Amino acid sequence: MDFKNKKVLITGGNSGIGKGIVKELINRGVKDFAVIGRKKESLEKLRTEFMNANFISIQGDVSKTEDLDRALETLNKEWGQLDILINNAGVVSAGKLQDISDEDVISQININITGLILLTKKALPLLLKSNEGAIINVSSGLGYVAMPFYSVYAATKAAVRHFSEAMRRELADHPIHVMTVYPTATDTNMMKNADVNNMDSPEKVAKATIVGLVKGEIDVILGGEDRKEQIVLNFNHPEKIDEMAKKNYEALKKRTKNHRAM
Repeated sequence: MDFKNKKVLITGGNSGIGKGIVKELINRGVKDFAVIGRKKESLEKLRTEFMNANFISIQGDVSKTEDLDRALETLNKEWGQLDILINNAGVVSAGKLQDISDEDVISQININITGLILLTKKALPLLLKSNEGAIINVSSGLGYVAMPFYSVYAATKAAVRHFSEAMRRELADHPIHVMTVYPTATDTNMMKNADVNNMDSPEKVAKATIVGLVKGEIDVILGGEDRKEQIVLNFNHPEKIDEMAKKNYEALKKRTKNHRAM
Protein backbone atom coordinates (compact mmCIF):
# COMPACT_ATOMS: atom_id res chain seq x y z
CA MET A 1 0.00 0.00 0.00
CA ASP A 2 1.18 3.48 -0.89
CA PHE A 3 0.60 5.60 2.21
CA LYS A 4 1.29 8.93 0.56
CA ASN A 5 -1.71 11.27 0.83
CA LYS A 6 -3.77 8.66 2.69
CA LYS A 7 -6.40 10.03 5.07
CA VAL A 8 -6.88 7.98 8.24
CA LEU A 9 -9.68 7.85 10.78
CA ILE A 10 -8.82 6.02 14.00
CA THR A 11 -10.72 5.53 17.24
CA GLY A 12 -8.72 5.55 20.45
CA GLY A 13 -5.69 6.82 18.57
CA ASN A 14 -4.67 9.07 21.45
CA SER A 15 -3.21 6.29 23.63
CA GLY A 16 -1.94 2.70 23.74
CA ILE A 17 -2.05 0.59 20.59
CA GLY A 18 -3.89 3.30 18.68
CA LYS A 19 -1.21 5.89 19.36
CA GLY A 20 1.42 3.35 18.33
CA ILE A 21 -0.40 2.82 15.04
CA VAL A 22 -0.50 6.57 14.44
CA LYS A 23 3.27 6.73 14.93
CA GLU A 24 3.87 3.79 12.56
CA LEU A 25 1.73 5.38 9.86
CA ILE A 26 3.52 8.71 10.23
CA ASN A 27 6.82 6.88 9.76
CA ARG A 28 5.42 5.51 6.51
CA GLY A 29 4.37 8.91 5.21
CA VAL A 30 0.81 9.49 6.40
CA LYS A 31 0.15 13.14 7.19
CA ASP A 32 -3.61 13.41 7.73
CA PHE A 33 -5.36 11.85 10.72
CA ALA A 34 -8.75 12.17 12.33
CA VAL A 35 -8.78 10.78 15.86
CA ILE A 36 -11.88 10.03 17.92
CA GLY A 37 -11.24 9.83 21.66
CA ARG A 38 -12.97 10.58 24.93
CA LYS A 39 -10.17 12.60 26.54
CA LYS A 40 -9.58 16.09 25.15
CA GLU A 41 -6.14 16.47 26.77
CA SER A 42 -4.61 13.38 25.16
CA LEU A 43 -6.17 14.26 21.81
CA GLU A 44 -4.54 17.68 21.88
CA LYS A 45 -1.23 16.17 23.00
CA LEU A 46 -0.96 14.32 19.67
CA ARG A 47 -0.42 17.65 17.93
CA THR A 48 2.67 18.43 20.01
CA GLU A 49 4.07 14.89 19.91
CA PHE A 50 3.70 14.50 16.13
CA MET A 51 4.19 17.97 14.76
CA ASN A 52 4.81 16.75 11.21
CA ALA A 53 1.24 15.42 10.91
CA ASN A 54 -2.16 17.08 10.67
CA PHE A 55 -4.83 16.10 13.18
CA ILE A 56 -8.57 16.53 13.26
CA SER A 57 -9.34 15.93 16.93
CA ILE A 58 -12.84 14.69 17.64
CA GLN A 59 -13.76 14.37 21.28
CA GLY A 60 -16.47 11.75 21.40
CA ASP A 61 -17.73 8.36 22.52
CA VAL A 62 -18.06 5.67 19.86
CA SER A 63 -21.07 4.24 21.68
CA LYS A 64 -23.04 7.44 20.97
CA THR A 65 -24.49 7.72 17.48
CA GLU A 66 -24.62 11.50 17.68
CA ASP A 67 -20.84 11.60 18.22
CA LEU A 68 -20.28 9.29 15.25
CA ASP A 69 -22.54 11.41 13.05
CA ARG A 70 -20.67 14.54 14.10
CA ALA A 71 -17.34 12.90 13.30
CA LEU A 72 -18.42 11.87 9.81
CA GLU A 73 -19.95 15.27 9.10
CA THR A 74 -16.61 16.81 9.99
CA LEU A 75 -14.65 14.45 7.73
CA ASN A 76 -17.03 14.90 4.84
CA LYS A 77 -16.58 18.65 5.13
CA GLU A 78 -12.80 18.61 5.67
CA TRP A 79 -11.73 15.73 3.42
CA GLY A 80 -14.61 14.50 1.30
CA GLN A 81 -13.22 10.98 1.33
CA LEU A 82 -11.46 8.48 3.59
CA ASP A 83 -8.77 5.89 2.87
CA ILE A 84 -8.19 3.97 6.10
CA LEU A 85 -10.59 3.34 8.98
CA ILE A 86 -9.06 1.86 12.13
CA ASN A 87 -11.54 0.65 14.74
CA ASN A 88 -9.28 0.45 17.76
CA ALA A 89 -11.27 1.81 20.73
CA GLY A 90 -12.22 -0.76 23.35
CA VAL A 91 -13.06 -1.27 27.01
CA VAL A 92 -13.00 -4.24 29.37
CA SER A 93 -14.69 -5.26 32.61
CA ALA A 94 -13.60 -8.71 33.79
CA GLY A 95 -14.93 -11.02 36.46
CA LYS A 96 -17.66 -13.57 37.01
CA LEU A 97 -20.65 -12.69 34.87
CA GLN A 98 -22.94 -12.33 37.87
CA ASP A 99 -20.51 -9.82 39.38
CA ILE A 100 -20.22 -7.55 36.34
CA SER A 101 -22.62 -4.63 36.56
CA ASP A 102 -25.38 -4.29 33.99
CA GLU A 103 -23.86 -0.97 33.00
CA ASP A 104 -20.47 -2.56 32.28
CA VAL A 105 -22.08 -5.35 30.26
CA ILE A 106 -23.95 -2.84 28.11
CA SER A 107 -20.97 -0.48 27.74
CA GLN A 108 -18.63 -3.26 26.59
CA ILE A 109 -21.11 -4.30 23.92
CA ASN A 110 -21.87 -0.73 22.85
CA ILE A 111 -18.24 0.39 22.61
CA ASN A 112 -16.47 -2.78 21.47
CA ILE A 113 -18.88 -3.92 18.77
CA THR A 114 -22.02 -1.79 18.27
CA GLY A 115 -20.06 1.45 17.92
CA LEU A 116 -17.51 -0.28 15.69
CA ILE A 117 -20.22 -1.51 13.34
CA LEU A 118 -22.04 1.82 13.26
CA LEU A 119 -18.87 3.80 12.60
CA THR A 120 -17.96 1.45 9.75
CA LYS A 121 -21.44 1.83 8.28
CA LYS A 122 -21.30 5.61 8.49
CA ALA A 123 -17.73 5.79 7.11
CA LEU A 124 -18.35 3.51 4.11
CA PRO A 125 -19.62 6.26 1.74
CA LEU A 126 -16.31 8.08 2.21
CA LEU A 127 -14.22 4.88 2.09
CA LEU A 128 -15.82 3.84 -1.18
CA LYS A 129 -14.36 6.96 -2.78
CA SER A 130 -10.83 5.68 -2.14
CA ASN A 131 -8.86 3.91 -4.87
CA GLU A 132 -6.90 1.97 -2.24
CA GLY A 133 -8.73 1.77 1.06
CA ALA A 134 -8.62 -0.34 4.19
CA ILE A 135 -10.60 -1.18 7.30
CA ILE A 136 -8.60 -2.40 10.29
CA ASN A 137 -10.55 -3.84 13.21
CA VAL A 138 -8.72 -4.50 16.47
CA SER A 139 -10.11 -7.61 18.16
CA SER A 140 -8.28 -9.65 20.81
CA GLY A 141 -6.75 -13.06 21.29
CA LEU A 142 -9.82 -13.67 23.46
CA GLY A 143 -11.90 -13.20 20.34
CA TYR A 144 -10.48 -16.52 19.13
CA VAL A 145 -10.02 -18.40 22.40
CA ALA A 146 -12.37 -17.29 25.18
CA MET A 147 -11.39 -17.63 28.81
CA PRO A 148 -13.32 -17.52 32.09
CA PHE A 149 -13.99 -14.10 33.62
CA TYR A 150 -13.95 -12.47 30.18
CA SER A 151 -17.33 -13.70 28.97
CA VAL A 152 -18.72 -10.35 27.78
CA TYR A 153 -15.41 -8.97 26.52
CA ALA A 154 -14.62 -12.18 24.62
CA ALA A 155 -18.09 -12.20 23.09
CA THR A 156 -17.64 -8.66 21.76
CA LYS A 157 -14.21 -9.44 20.34
CA ALA A 158 -15.43 -12.64 18.66
CA ALA A 159 -18.18 -10.52 17.11
CA VAL A 160 -15.51 -8.18 15.74
CA ARG A 161 -13.86 -11.16 14.05
CA HIS A 162 -17.04 -12.28 12.31
CA PHE A 163 -17.99 -8.74 11.36
CA SER A 164 -14.61 -8.34 9.66
CA GLU A 165 -15.05 -11.58 7.74
CA ALA A 166 -18.51 -10.58 6.56
CA MET A 167 -17.38 -7.12 5.48
CA ARG A 168 -14.33 -8.49 3.66
CA ARG A 169 -16.62 -10.67 1.58
CA GLU A 170 -19.26 -7.96 1.19
CA LEU A 171 -16.67 -5.51 -0.15
CA ALA A 172 -14.94 -8.00 -2.44
CA ASP A 173 -15.78 -5.92 -5.53
CA HIS A 174 -14.29 -2.74 -4.04
CA PRO A 175 -10.66 -1.72 -3.47
CA ILE A 176 -11.03 -1.87 0.32
CA HIS A 177 -8.90 -4.35 2.26
CA VAL A 178 -10.40 -5.59 5.53
CA MET A 179 -8.02 -6.84 8.20
CA THR A 180 -8.42 -7.92 11.83
CA VAL A 181 -5.77 -7.66 14.54
CA TYR A 182 -5.66 -10.03 17.54
CA PRO A 183 -3.35 -8.68 20.26
CA THR A 184 -2.42 -10.65 23.35
CA ALA A 185 -2.03 -8.83 26.67
CA THR A 186 -0.49 -5.46 25.80
CA ASP A 187 1.14 -2.96 28.16
CA THR A 188 -1.43 -0.16 27.92
CA ASN A 189 -3.65 1.72 30.36
CA MET A 190 -6.33 -0.84 29.58
CA MET A 191 -4.21 -3.51 31.27
CA LYS A 192 -2.86 -1.57 34.25
CA ASN A 193 -5.28 -3.25 36.68
CA ALA A 194 -4.68 -6.79 35.40
CA ASP A 195 -2.22 -9.09 37.14
CA VAL A 196 -0.19 -9.98 34.04
CA ASN A 197 3.53 -10.21 33.30
CA ASN A 198 5.51 -10.26 30.03
CA MET A 199 3.04 -8.21 28.03
CA ASP A 200 3.64 -7.07 24.46
CA SER A 201 4.43 -3.40 23.96
CA PRO A 202 1.96 -1.17 22.08
CA GLU A 203 4.75 -0.47 19.60
CA LYS A 204 5.11 -4.18 18.81
CA VAL A 205 1.39 -4.54 18.14
CA ALA A 206 1.32 -1.36 16.06
CA LYS A 207 4.26 -2.46 13.92
CA ALA A 208 2.76 -5.90 13.34
CA THR A 209 -0.50 -4.22 12.35
CA ILE A 210 1.00 -1.98 9.70
CA VAL A 211 3.34 -4.68 8.38
CA GLY A 212 0.29 -6.91 8.04
CA LEU A 213 -1.54 -4.20 6.13
CA VAL A 214 1.39 -3.72 3.77
CA LYS A 215 1.50 -7.47 3.13
CA GLY A 216 -2.22 -7.65 2.51
CA GLU A 217 -2.88 -10.02 5.39
CA ILE A 218 -6.44 -10.55 6.58
CA ASP A 219 -5.51 -11.60 10.13
CA VAL A 220 -2.64 -10.37 12.29
CA ILE A 221 -2.33 -12.70 15.28
CA LEU A 222 0.03 -11.74 18.08
CA GLY A 223 1.43 -14.31 20.48
CA GLY A 224 3.58 -16.34 18.11
CA GLU A 225 3.17 -19.96 17.09
CA ASP A 226 1.90 -20.96 20.54
CA ARG A 227 -1.14 -18.73 20.09
CA LYS A 228 -1.81 -20.04 16.59
CA GLU A 229 -1.59 -23.62 17.82
CA GLN A 230 -3.99 -22.81 20.64
CA ILE A 231 -6.49 -21.36 18.15
CA VAL A 232 -6.38 -24.52 16.05
CA LEU A 233 -6.73 -26.68 19.16
CA ASN A 234 -9.69 -24.65 20.35
CA PHE A 235 -11.40 -25.09 16.98
CA ASN A 236 -10.78 -28.81 16.68
CA HIS A 237 -10.74 -29.92 20.32
CA PRO A 238 -12.33 -27.23 22.53
CA GLU A 239 -12.56 -29.64 25.43
CA LYS A 240 -8.77 -29.53 25.71
CA ILE A 241 -8.90 -25.78 26.19
CA ASP A 242 -11.62 -26.41 28.78
CA GLU A 243 -9.16 -28.61 30.65
CA MET A 244 -6.43 -25.97 30.43
CA ALA A 245 -8.79 -23.28 31.74
CA LYS A 246 -9.88 -25.53 34.61
CA LYS A 247 -6.27 -26.23 35.56
CA ASN A 248 -5.47 -22.50 35.58
CA TYR A 249 -8.79 -21.37 37.02
CA GLU A 250 -7.46 -19.82 40.22
CA ALA A 251 -4.62 -18.05 38.40
CA LEU A 252 -7.06 -16.63 35.87
CA LYS A 253 -9.36 -15.55 38.70
CA LYS A 254 -6.50 -13.71 40.38
CA ARG A 255 -5.40 -12.11 37.11
CA THR A 256 -8.83 -10.67 36.43
CA LYS A 257 -9.86 -9.71 39.96
CA ASN A 258 -9.33 -5.99 39.43
CA HIS A 259 -9.25 -5.84 35.64
CA ARG A 260 -11.57 -3.05 34.64
CA ALA A 261 -10.87 -0.29 32.14
CA MET A 262 -14.07 1.47 31.21
